[in-house]
Amino acid sequence: MPLVGFFFSVCRCCNKCGGEMHQRQKKNGTFLRKYFAVSLLVICIFISVGITYGFVASHHMRTHLRKTQKLAESNFNDLRTLLNTTPGQIDYVLDQYTITKAKAFSDLDNVKLLLGGSIYEKLRPRVVPALDNVKAMADAIRETKEALVMVNSVLMDMKQSSAHLSANLSDIQKDLAQSLKDPACRVPSAATTCDHINSSLSYLDVSVDFSQLPPLDKQIANITDVLQTNLSGLIQEGYRSFNDIPETVESKTTNVISDIKRTLNSIGSEITNISKKIPVQDKLSNFIHYINNTEDYVHRYLPTLEEYDSYRWLGCLVVCCLLTLMVIFYCLGLLCGTLGYDRKATPTRRGCVSNTGGIFLMVGVGFSFLFCWLLMTIVVLTFVVGGNVEKLVCESYQNKKLFQVLDTPYLLNENWKYYLSGMMFDKPDVNLTFEQVYSDCTENKGIYATLRLENIYNISKHLNFQERMGNINSNFETTDIRIENVVLLDEAGRKNLMDFSSSGVDRIDYNAFMNATSKHPTKVNLLSFAADLDIKANHLPQGDLKQSLKRNAQTLRTIHRIRIIPLEKSMTTVYQTMRGLQYKNSGLGVKVANVIFFLNTAQDFLKNHTSMITAEESKKFATMILGYIEHYLQWVRIAITEQVAACKPVATALDSAVDVFLCGYIVDPMVRISSFKIRRHDKLTIFDFFFLPDCGTRYNVK
Repeated sequence: MPLVGFFFSVCRCCNKCGGEMHQRQKKNGTFLRKYFAVSLLVICIFISVGITYGFVASHHMRTHLRKTQKLAESNFNDLRTLLNTTPGQIDYVLDQYTITKAKAFSDLDNVKLLLGGSIYEKLRPRVVPALDNVKAMADAIRETKEALVMVNSVLMDMKQSSAHLSANLSDIQKDLAQSLKDPACRVPSAATTCDHINSSLSYLDVSVDFSQLPPLDKQIANITDVLQTNLSGLIQEGYRSFNDIPETVESKTTNVISDIKRTLNSIGSEITNISKKIPVQDKLSNFIHYINNTEDYVHRYLPTLEEYDSYRWLGCLVVCCLLTLMVIFYCLGLLCGTLGYDRKATPTRRGCVSNTGGIFLMVGVGFSFLFCWLLMTIVVLTFVVGGNVEKLVCESYQNKKLFQVLDTPYLLNENWKYYLSGMMFDKPDVNLTFEQVYSDCTENKGIYATLRLENIYNISKHLNFQERMGNINSNFETTDIRIENVVLLDEAGRKNLMDFSSSGVDRIDYNAFMNATSKHPTKVNLLSFAADLDIKANHLPQGDLKQSLKRNAQTLRTIHRIRIIPLEKSMTTVYQTMRGLQYKNSGLGVKVANVIFFLNTAQDFLKNHTSMITAEESKKFATMILGYIEHYLQWVRIAITEQVAACKPVATALDSAVDVFLCGYIVDPMVRISSFKIRRHDKLTIFDFFFLPDCGTRYNVK
């Protein structure tokens, strides 16, 4: 192709190209001329697009290669951070046991409230109500005595007041009877009034004889004997005995609590030693030398790579300039040929502009023949190299087929089934593959699970403290927490209750007292009687009779004030007190029997069920303490196997080296330059436009 271009140029320069020029007009000449012109214009546009695309791709490669230093430093920093922070992460995870142990110790020290309190709360609904009933009965005994003593005292006062009242009324009755013998009563106008007053004198008398009420001295004496026993004190002893259950539990679990604390301390010592045995740090430290060498290599050769890339960029610029020059020649030839065309002019008489256009076209054709082979060679080389690398490396890296090839058994080492596990652990039978490691690191899993380090150090096995935790549980189960000395009420208290039921307070004739005290003290209302006397006296003429009636009316009012009103208050007090006692003491024997029954039931419940409840609550307490440890150990397993030393930086570094640097910075621009790929890893969308067309002028040789 270069030889053809050379001879073409020499012949053209010596005017020896072609035969005798003769122009013959054809009917479709105009159409062909326009067709060739448009075709050449379209080709020039395509070539221009290719030039622009190639220049942009070359500049893209240069720009991103300059970012390689920053990208490499970022990845190296991430890898070093992974190596440096891993020991601290492991120590942090293991140090959290101190918090767990502190919580367990706090609960163990608070066994009085947590275990003793829970046992107390389980027993409380059956025991406390029974004690409350006994306490209420003791209060009822004391209140009954106080009420009976008060009633007895008031009753004595009422008897005296009633006697005085009866005497006073009798005196008034006699005085009125004597006054009615006055001669004034014989007067016809006053006789009726005197007769009426005389007939009502019988109402001036008391209505109740309090001396007929039964005495209360016997019942008071019986209750006094009952109160000789301090029932309230006995009940308080029962309360105290029951409330001492948490202290009893605390005192009886002292030894087992100390043993559990020693066990937890020994578990903590073993957990602390685990940090020295976990091989995560050892495996990561093996990469430090490799990372340092790689970083030195990058820093040493990266400037050289950037220098060579500058030469490549200049070469690409020269190629783009040559192509641009050819396009310019074609465009100038097309422009001059179009503007200088004269249909009537012969080939030998064409104008300067038209002739110059032909020259430009011939120069473009010459350049095409001279340099097209070089351009096509560059295109072929970049396409073959870049396309194959993209297909074999980049695409297979993206779909992980590259890892599948590397994981082929016995491929990299004929003696190892799995190369990666053989290289790292000298255990080629362990199923550890490149694909699995890359996938786990992409998901930011821990290095322990990613590298299958359980084949070297099984963290679950070393965190298995089931035997010791089983001992903790058995210690609680075998602890003799006996609560047998709880006596709610002794025999003296029970006898005291029975004595109260037989004291006779329930057999008092309360109805007699209430009937007597519910009546009015006198047969007639003294105030009404006095008012009636005043009215009748006003109808009488002045004299001794009228004055006597007025005087007795005033005396009745005075008696009402100083005798009736206090007596009524005393009667009301006695009535209300006896009604209350009747309500409290009705069915006293049954009530006392029920109190004793519930008391015996509560005592039997303590005797028969306390051991079972104590065992259940002890088991719950032990489960709670062990739950702290088990939860922590489970968290340690998850943290170390899945979270500590998350290997995302490793996958990122590999992606940066292969996917970003090799495929993104180098291969992708190469493939774009050679094949106009719109996007990396897509199929070809535009064919190669660097295969330039053979452009020339049509001549007829006569």
